[in-house]
Amino acid sequence: MMSLKETEEYINQNKKLPNVPSAKEIEENGLEVGEVQKIQMQKIEELTLYAIEQEKKIEGLEREIEELKALILAK
Repeated sequence: MMSLKETEEYINQNKKLPNVPSAKEIEENGLEVGEVQKIQMQKIEELTLYAIEQEKKIEGLEREIEELKALILAK
């Protein structure tokens, strides 16, 4: 899975999500419903993993803030 930064860079360069056909490609070649569902499930899984990663970072930052508050109050 690409990092969010890599995904952003990819979107900026290609004007579409990774592994997702562009609107032009779909218009020219069509797209099977099963393929659309497969792509959607992949993107849902990636979004879920990103959300989990962000939650872990937030929890770590909250712990750090509480530790810093405790240090400041202890002085």
